[in-house]
Formats: sequence, C-alpha cells, structure tokens
Amino acid sequence: MKTTPKHLILTSLLILSFALSNNVLFAKKYLVKGGLMSAKIERATSKSNNSHFMYVNGLFKERGLSEDIFIMAFAGFEKLGKAGMLSSDSIITIIDFSKPSNEKRLYVIDLKSGEILYHSVVAHGRNTGEKFARNFSNKPESHMSSLGFYITRKTYIGGNGYSLQLQGMEKGYNDNAMTRTVVVHGADYAEESFIAKQGYLGRSYGCPALPKGISKQVIEKIKDGNILFAYYPDNNYLKNSSLLN
Repeated sequence: MKTTPKHLILTSLLILSFALSNNVLFAKKYLVKGGLMSAKIERATSKSNNSHFMYVNGLFKERGLSEDIFIMAFAGFEKLGKAGMLSSDSIITIIDFSKPSNEKRLYVIDLKSGEILYHSVVAHGRNTGEKFARNFSNKPESHMSSLGFYITRKTYIGGNGYSLQLQGMEKGYNDNAMTRTVVVHGADYAEESFIAKQGYLGRSYGCPALPKGISKQVIEKIKDGNILFAYYPDNNYLKNSSLLN
C-alpha cells in the first residue's frame, strides 16, 4: 500500500512468541514505519516460526496502556479463542490495577478496528486497598478484587442495577467469581466526581464498578463471551497463570 511521507508514522511491531521460559511469557519488540492504516491492529501468522505480528497504534501509549500488559491480555485471548470459548466480537477489556483508582485504568479495545472504545476509571474491592490496589483474593466474603482472565456472561438487573456476570477462568485466582457475585455494574462511588472529594474512588465488595454514566454502554459492548483481564504485577500470579504460561 502506498503512503506519502507526511503520513508516515512510527508504530510498534510486536512479535508475540508464545513459549515457556522459566514460566514467564516473553515477547520481542521492534519499531517499524507504517502508514495511517497501521492504526488498525492487523495480525498475521508467520509460517516459519508461528509467531504473531501485531501492529499496535500509538493511541495505546497515549492512553497509558502498557504494551506488556496488552501482550498478556492478547495471549489469554488467543488461548481462550482457540479453545472455542469466546464470541466472534474480538473485544478485550483490560483493567490495570497497577494504576491508582483516581486514574483511568480500564480499557475496552476492539481488535477488529484497533480502537480503544472506552477508557475509564474503575473501582476495586474495599479490602484490596484505598487509592492503590495492594491485596487480591479469590475467597468469598474477602471483599477483595481478583486477578486474571474472565469471560463475560449474561446481564441481569440486581441490587446494583444493570449488571454483567463474570466467569473467572483461572483456578485459585478468580474461579469463585460467580459464587462471589463479582460483576460489572455502575456505582455512585465510581464517579470521577467522587475523586474530587476524597482523592480516589470509593470501593466495592470486589466488583469492577464503573461510572453510572457509561456502565450500561460498556456492559452492552462486552457482554456474552468476551474477555476481561485484570492485571497487577503479582509475581505469584504471573508465574503460575495457566493462560500466560
């Protein structure tokens, strides 16, 4: 495809090689020149080494989304997709719990268009921490957030209004999500106006609560078989996750 010099931009070429190396997912990163069309994510498979090539638009960096976290989320997306467990929507939701709750740390990404559809604040569990998420648990009544990969399920109207079921896919880390009723829902304490009052969001019983103004829209976009990845740099999880290693 022809491009003009003024339209040339630097994009990141991520070569994703899924392999086991001391139980850590690794990836090599390169910079290449690309046109405006590379703002879309395009994946091709190398016949020689079965690596996956992703063109990731600079928008991710502009919105503060780590490439390493995106690589991890995509690894889980690939595995669950190959197992026939996902819808055909190609929507990935990422929550970066390494960021404080007064920052936008939820990303809803459409892999087909290469766009970040939603970028929002999101609450964590009350026993996970105040401004910063520190502690995570899969135990009932822990009132903590859980790490790892989830698949979105059905919607329903509950005590927190319009809500979305989450099925935890990682034993020992989040597989109690259904019994704990860890769901996506809207909440007054997840509004940015709450941050203006106390410096950080209010907290949930473990649910990824969103601002009420966008919660229904986000739920409608990600429901029924899409992936949600809750990340935190927890060494135990990163080394032992069956979907990352």
